[in-house]
Amino acid sequence: MSADTVNTALIVLLGVVTYGLRVGGYLVLARFSRLNPRVEAALDAVPVAVITALVAPVALVTGAAESIAAAVTVVAALKLPILPTLAVAAVAVTVLRAAGL
Repeated sequence: MSADTVNTALIVLLGVVTYGLRVGGYLVLARFSRLNPRVEAALDAVPVAVITALVAPVALVTGAAESIAAAVTVVAALKLPILPTLAVAAVAVTVLRAAGL
């Protein structure tokens, strides 16, 4: 098998597993007419936890520009909706990298 075939098979397999997990989660939650408020709060916190897990290592390891841009983005996220926050993040990291930080 070539590397391209293995990579393609892996991508397809991971897509199928991801889809299965999403459908499975929906089917499990659909069995309940009303969720406990603690469960709802936990499910609402999942996207933030995933984003934090993806962004924090990059912000802390890569350099000063990324760390400062992450801090600026957190402040922007507290005040702005998501699209302006993403724009602030992109501009901040671009400007800070251009400044040589």
